[in-house]
Amino acid sequence: MQLSQLQHFNQALIQMSVLLYQVDRKVTLTEQEALDSLVESLDWQSPISCEAFKTEAIFQARKALDVGEGRAMLKNLKDDLMYDPDTAMEVAYMITGVDGERSDDEAEMLHFLTHKLLAKALTEGAVLPEE
Repeated sequence: MQLSQLQHFNQALIQMSVLLYQVDRKVTLTEQEALDSLVESLDWQSPISCEAFKTEAIFQARKALDVGEGRAMLKNLKDDLMYDPDTAMEVAYMITGVDGERSDDEAEMLHFLTHKLLAKALTEGAVLPEE
């Protein structure tokens, strides 16, 4: 079965969210609930259950963070996140701030996401103020 661009985006959103909430090595119930809420809102179109995909995403994120490959994992999601970069950023900011604080590691990943990976797409759609 060929997955749609939307499904690839949905999967990338889950992977990005899991990576971002785990990067500080402190997983809160609030972050888990935010992820569950995000997952429930997605138009899931895969033969693999969303729950199974989420479990695998958690494993992959932990593995990447354990060996210092968090940025590389995020970079690998870039093309799929480009489907809707504005939503990707909304989700990134939500998941990193939902527990009331944004750690230095979370802030660093957000900076990498906004200034390196999605910068061009985010600025293309932005309306600049007139001078």
